[in-house]
Amino acid sequence: MPVLYCLLMFLILFVDTLPFLSDIVSISNMFLSDNQVDYSSSYENIFVPSDNNGDTVDASDVDFPGINKQFGELNIKGRGVSSKLFFGDGAVPLRNGVGIYAGSFIPGYGKTILVAGHNNTYFNGLKNVEKGDIVSIKTSYGNYEYKITKTKIAGDGDKTAYDLSADKENLVMYTCYPFDELGLTQKRYFVYAEKVSGPEIVGLYD
Repeated sequence: MPVLYCLLMFLILFVDTLPFLSDIVSISNMFLSDNQVDYSSSYENIFVPSDNNGDTVDASDVDFPGINKQFGELNIKGRGVSSKLFFGDGAVPLRNGVGIYAGSFIPGYGKTILVAGHNNTYFNGLKNVEKGDIVSIKTSYGNYEYKITKTKIAGDGDKTAYDLSADKENLVMYTCYPFDELGLTQKRYFVYAEKVSGPEIVGLYD
């Protein structure tokens, strides 16, 4: 009878923890494995480096990215931030790099670009940034630079931390806070930057 009871309790515990096992294994692999997990088969890469540093690019020449597509690269020189840039901020983009929230805009649109990344991987280096640092974004249709103006810590549900209706192009990057803490936290670390250079997409509404 005691053996049967133990087996029954073990079965109940196993069933209760089953939904969390994949997350636990993923996190363990991320920190214990010497080999980086390759998720490249999960997404399409449409990024081809461009030499367009001009003032404009025609909308007809822009390959607008779909969800989970890599269409660029984001770098902050000397700050430990160097990542693939995706459209969308779900599991596939954030496993492989950083992602633009689909309710915001892509570079060149003249609006807010809201970019998310994990605090213990691709956006861990945000803790090193300083006012005046340059954020470089390369896309297939043009190259962009943004100057960091400030940083801010806000609650995870604070919608006032960014403005998606802004009428000028600006970059907002964010990650969970404190840095290096595992899992979702109750605070977010925001980095704000204003556009310095890069082509405006024209002919969007023609």
